[in-house]
Amino acid sequence: MQLPILDPLNPEQDFPAIESALVEPDGLLAAGGCLSPQRIINAYQQGIFPWYSPGEPILWWSPNPRLILFPERLIISRSLKKTIRKDIFTLSYNQAFPQVMQYCATPRDKESGTWISEEMYFAYNQLHQQGVAHSFEAWFNGELVGGLYGIAIGQVFFGESMFHRKTDASKVAFCGLVQQLSIWGYQLIDCQVHSDHLTSLGAEEINRDDFSARLKQYCTLQPSNSAWV
Repeated sequence: MQLPILDPLNPEQDFPAIESALVEPDGLLAAGGCLSPQRIINAYQQGIFPWYSPGEPILWWSPNPRLILFPERLIISRSLKKTIRKDIFTLSYNQAFPQVMQYCATPRDKESGTWISEEMYFAYNQLHQQGVAHSFEAWFNGELVGGLYGIAIGQVFFGESMFHRKTDASKVAFCGLVQQLSIWGYQLIDCQVHSDHLTSLGAEEINRDDFSARLKQYCTLQPSNSAWV
């Protein structure tokens, strides 16, 4: 099967039907297109996200199954609860979006590169300036030591990437984010693909059709007026 190629000059072009996504590699749907705010928002609303390496064409994915977290099903282990109670980290949101993206783009141990290219960095910072992309940060003695960023549409938060520079900093930031999203009325957190780290915090896999149906429902509903203010 030939991979559909999107027109980079037409951000309103429709994506191929989700059902046509490849099984191997899992969820690869299309290539090309652009990273305009309009294109990215349209993609997320349909359960599609960009993920590719620098130097490659833009690749668009919709994996099946999908890893998600219902905020009310967050699992905080006994040891993590201890860390949170110690109040080691100061939490904030939207205070350091560009820095969070930069740290997330830093290659991890045993990794030679990153999928967060300059093009991705610019695109998501544009979305942040438009109030669509958000960060959640953990600070230690005034230093940024953990955090994550993602896209918020309706009552859904689409997580993108997280980092830590101090043990448990990203976990504490994630728990803080989930609890805050619950207060604001969010119904669903998209975690994209399976990871032991996120499943230990309560994330679970659901069928892609179920995920798409929930997006149609929740992306059209508004969270609390206090969200991200």
